Amino acid sequence: MHTDRRPWDVLLIGGASGVGKSRAAEHLAAASGAFTVEFDDVVAALQAATTPTTHPGLHHFTTTPAQRLGTERVLELQIATAHALDEALLGVVRNRLSVDVPAIVEGDYLSPRAAVRAAAEAAAHGRRLRAVFLHEGEAARISANYARREPDSGAQNERAAVSARYSHWLAAQARADRLPVVDCRPYDTLPQRLTAACSYA
Repeated sequence: MHTDRRPWDVLLIGGASGVGKSRAAEHLAAASGAFTVEFDDVVAALQAATTPTTHPGLHHFTTTPAQRLGTERVLELQIATAHALDEALLGVVRNRLSVDVPAIVEGDYLSPRAAVRAAAEAAAHGRRLRAVFLHEGEAARISANYARREPDSGAQNERAAVSARYSHWLAAQARADRLPVVDCRPYDTLPQRLTAACSYA
């Protein structure tokens, strides 16, 4: 059902690890009554149901842990994994568009190019899909977020460095595809800025 207060049927919230997607999705879900899908759960299910032999694009980090790879290589494989999951994201979106309950899909592996395809499919069926990408480009900020979220994991500076690079890549791709990019800071105005970005025509 279309309402003036919620100009979308499905909302995609993309962004790198540690930038605050889950919290943002929780806020918007509470305000809109939307169902939330954590795309990371879908990714984990797909990886559990496949093997590196049958679906190598989903298992880039299975045989060689990220800790043993350089930052550039991890970033390259992270982007490749996101693109390998494009069809899975479209499957989730199609399923959510088959019902009238609004949905928010959030996750690290939502690619801008898949979001563009999903929006076009939704429009072709008279439904409304919006996509927004959260951005935090400073590794130190992301590392601090990890420390608050995962206090028992110790310093995660290398992981944060990759996440910051991935965030820059996602933001650049999203802007090239004319999708809104919202800086995570200042945090106290993020809910309002995110809501405004989701209302684009």
